[in-house]
Amino acid sequence: MLMKADQSLLVIIDVQTKLAPVIHQSDKLIARMRWLGEIANELDVPVLVTEQYPKGLGISVDDLEGVITNAQVIEKMHFSAVQEPNFMTAMTDINRPQILLMGMEAHVCILQTALDLLADDYQVFVVEDAVGSRRDSDKQAALKRLRQAGAVIVSTEMAAYEWLFKSGTDQFRHITKNWIRG
Repeated sequence: MLMKADQSLLVIIDVQTKLAPVIHQSDKLIARMRWLGEIANELDVPVLVTEQYPKGLGISVDDLEGVITNAQVIEKMHFSAVQEPNFMTAMTDINRPQILLMGMEAHVCILQTALDLLADDYQVFVVEDAVGSRRDSDKQAALKRLRQAGAVIVSTEMAAYEWLFKSGTDQFRHITKNWIRG
């Protein structure tokens, strides 16, 4: 199945100031999150953000500020965002069947959220180059388990081009000029 902008919701999980510095290759991951988040904003794909216990882990990193300006930010204590009533209320209000997940940590909060979303019959896409864990081996184990469970593993560029759907439009020219360079 293809991702469609008018059916998608982008969820950014726990990219927080005290967690991000210990994540394997966090700078690269956050750059990819920002890139896809900016394209989501251009294409009117709604964005939800979670913050795991922000009193301890801090708020979302400054590098995502422009992406999450209009996003709903939901504080959580459960590892799975689905277990938070405010998250599920937001999901119901937005009402999109395709959920793209990016953030931290792949083997904990991303994994548990994805598994719960799959159990609730959402189409779940995990953006491989925009998820991370402290150890790369944990990320790889999570991606393997997610594939086995039925999540679709994608890249940021896959998402962008599937959302764009076709070339030759003003929107395509604007996005490829500003975000996608050969």
